[in-house]
Amino acid sequence: MKKIWELYKKHREVISYLFWGGVAFVLSMVLFWIFNSRLGMGEVLANTVDWIIVVIFAFFTNKLFVFRSKAGSMAGFGKEFVSFVIARLFTLLLEDVIIWFGCKKLGFDSELGSLVVKFIGQFVVIVTNYVLSKLWIFKKPKEKALEEER
Repeated sequence: MKKIWELYKKHREVISYLFWGGVAFVLSMVLFWIFNSRLGMGEVLANTVDWIIVVIFAFFTNKLFVFRSKAGSMAGFGKEFVSFVIARLFTLLLEDVIIWFGCKKLGFDSELGSLVVKFIGQFVVIVTNYVLSKLWIFKKPKEKALEEER
Protein backbone atom coordinates (compact mmCIF):
# COMPACT_ATOMS: atom_id res chain seq x y z
CA MET A 1 0.00 0.00 0.00
CA LYS A 2 2.89 2.34 0.80
CA LYS A 3 4.34 1.79 -2.67
CA ILE A 4 1.00 2.68 -4.28
CA TRP A 5 0.79 5.86 -2.18
CA GLU A 6 4.33 6.86 -3.17
CA LEU A 7 3.51 6.22 -6.82
CA TYR A 8 0.35 8.33 -6.49
CA LYS A 9 2.24 11.19 -4.82
CA LYS A 10 4.88 11.10 -7.55
CA HIS A 11 2.27 11.25 -10.34
CA ARG A 12 -0.58 13.03 -8.49
CA GLU A 13 -0.87 15.86 -10.99
CA VAL A 14 -1.19 13.60 -14.03
CA ILE A 15 -3.59 11.24 -12.22
CA SER A 16 -5.73 14.19 -11.10
CA TYR A 17 -5.69 15.67 -14.59
CA LEU A 18 -6.77 12.37 -16.09
CA PHE A 19 -9.57 11.98 -13.53
CA TRP A 20 -10.95 15.53 -13.81
CA GLY A 21 -10.29 15.57 -17.54
CA GLY A 22 -12.31 12.36 -17.74
CA VAL A 23 -15.18 13.98 -15.87
CA ALA A 24 -15.00 17.04 -18.17
CA PHE A 25 -14.82 14.72 -21.21
CA VAL A 26 -17.99 12.87 -20.18
CA LEU A 27 -19.74 16.16 -19.42
CA SER A 28 -18.72 17.56 -22.81
CA MET A 29 -19.84 14.45 -24.70
CA VAL A 30 -23.23 14.36 -22.92
CA LEU A 31 -23.85 18.08 -23.41
CA PHE A 32 -22.83 17.85 -27.07
CA TRP A 33 -25.24 14.95 -27.59
CA ILE A 34 -28.08 16.82 -25.86
CA PHE A 35 -27.50 20.06 -27.75
CA ASN A 36 -26.93 18.38 -31.13
CA SER A 37 -29.20 15.34 -31.13
CA ARG A 38 -31.98 16.37 -28.77
CA LEU A 39 -32.16 20.15 -29.20
CA GLY A 40 -31.24 20.15 -32.89
CA MET A 41 -28.28 22.50 -32.76
CA GLY A 42 -25.71 22.07 -35.52
CA GLU A 43 -22.55 20.21 -34.55
CA VAL A 44 -20.28 23.24 -34.33
CA LEU A 45 -22.83 25.32 -32.37
CA ALA A 46 -23.50 22.40 -30.01
CA ASN A 47 -19.76 22.01 -29.46
CA THR A 48 -19.31 25.72 -28.77
CA VAL A 49 -22.20 25.88 -26.27
CA ASP A 50 -21.02 22.77 -24.44
CA TRP A 51 -17.51 24.28 -24.42
CA ILE A 52 -18.70 27.32 -22.44
CA ILE A 53 -20.13 25.14 -19.68
CA VAL A 54 -17.22 22.71 -19.60
CA VAL A 55 -14.56 25.46 -19.56
CA ILE A 56 -16.01 26.95 -16.38
CA PHE A 57 -16.12 23.50 -14.79
CA ALA A 58 -12.59 22.65 -16.00
CA PHE A 59 -11.07 25.93 -14.78
CA PHE A 60 -12.11 25.33 -11.20
CA THR A 61 -11.22 21.62 -11.15
CA ASN A 62 -7.82 22.30 -12.77
CA LYS A 63 -7.10 25.21 -10.46
CA LEU A 64 -8.16 23.52 -7.23
CA PHE A 65 -7.49 19.82 -7.70
CA VAL A 66 -5.01 19.30 -10.52
CA PHE A 67 -2.46 22.12 -10.39
CA ARG A 68 -3.39 23.32 -6.87
CA SER A 69 -2.84 26.89 -7.90
CA LYS A 70 -2.89 29.46 -5.14
CA ALA A 71 -3.28 32.80 -6.87
CA GLY A 72 -2.96 35.15 -3.92
CA SER A 73 -5.14 37.97 -5.22
CA MET A 74 -8.13 38.72 -7.42
CA ALA A 75 -5.68 39.96 -10.06
CA GLY A 76 -3.84 36.62 -9.95
CA PHE A 77 -7.13 34.74 -10.15
CA GLY A 78 -8.24 36.92 -13.05
CA LYS A 79 -4.96 36.38 -14.88
CA GLU A 80 -5.28 32.61 -14.51
CA PHE A 81 -8.90 32.66 -15.66
CA VAL A 82 -8.18 34.83 -18.71
CA SER A 83 -5.13 32.71 -19.62
CA PHE A 84 -7.20 29.55 -19.21
CA VAL A 85 -10.02 30.86 -21.43
CA ILE A 86 -7.56 32.09 -24.10
CA ALA A 87 -5.83 28.71 -24.20
CA ARG A 88 -9.19 26.96 -24.31
CA LEU A 89 -10.36 29.27 -27.11
CA PHE A 90 -7.46 27.98 -29.16
CA THR A 91 -8.47 24.38 -28.54
CA LEU A 92 -12.17 25.24 -29.11
CA LEU A 93 -11.24 26.48 -32.57
CA LEU A 94 -9.16 23.35 -33.12
CA GLU A 95 -12.05 21.11 -32.07
CA ASP A 96 -14.62 23.12 -34.05
CA VAL A 97 -12.48 22.65 -37.18
CA ILE A 98 -12.18 18.90 -36.50
CA ILE A 99 -15.96 18.64 -35.99
CA TRP A 100 -16.77 20.79 -39.03
CA PHE A 101 -14.39 18.83 -41.24
CA GLY A 102 -15.51 15.43 -39.98
CA CYS A 103 -19.22 16.16 -40.06
CA LYS A 104 -19.57 18.49 -43.05
CA LYS A 105 -16.70 17.53 -45.33
CA LEU A 106 -16.33 13.82 -44.56
CA GLY A 107 -20.05 13.25 -44.03
CA PHE A 108 -20.00 11.91 -40.47
CA ASP A 109 -23.05 14.00 -39.56
CA SER A 110 -25.35 11.26 -38.25
CA GLU A 111 -26.00 11.08 -34.51
CA LEU A 112 -23.36 8.37 -34.06
CA GLY A 113 -20.98 9.85 -36.64
CA SER A 114 -20.96 13.25 -34.98
CA LEU A 115 -20.26 11.63 -31.60
CA VAL A 116 -17.30 9.75 -33.08
CA VAL A 117 -15.93 12.97 -34.57
CA LYS A 118 -16.50 14.75 -31.25
CA PHE A 119 -14.62 11.92 -29.47
CA ILE A 120 -11.63 12.33 -31.81
CA GLY A 121 -11.71 16.10 -31.30
CA GLN A 122 -11.82 15.66 -27.53
CA PHE A 123 -8.73 13.44 -27.57
CA VAL A 124 -6.74 16.11 -29.44
CA VAL A 125 -8.09 18.83 -27.13
CA ILE A 126 -7.34 16.98 -23.87
CA VAL A 127 -3.67 16.51 -24.74
CA THR A 128 -3.30 20.10 -25.99
CA ASN A 129 -5.10 21.54 -22.94
CA TYR A 130 -2.81 19.68 -20.52
CA VAL A 131 0.31 20.99 -22.21
CA LEU A 132 -1.03 24.57 -22.27
CA SER A 133 -2.16 24.38 -18.63
CA LYS A 134 1.10 22.89 -17.41
CA LEU A 135 3.45 25.15 -19.35
CA TRP A 136 1.54 28.43 -19.38
CA ILE A 137 -1.55 28.85 -17.21
CA PHE A 138 -0.86 27.14 -13.89
CA LYS A 139 2.93 27.29 -13.98
CA LYS A 140 4.35 27.06 -10.48
CA PRO A 141 5.99 30.25 -9.11
CA LYS A 142 9.43 28.56 -9.06
CA GLU A 143 9.01 27.63 -12.75
CA LYS A 144 7.96 31.22 -13.51
CA ALA A 145 11.00 32.62 -11.70
CA LEU A 146 13.37 30.32 -13.58
CA GLU A 147 11.78 31.35 -16.88
CA GLU A 148 12.15 35.05 -16.05
CA GLU A 149 15.86 34.55 -15.26
CA ARG A 150 16.49 33.18 -18.77
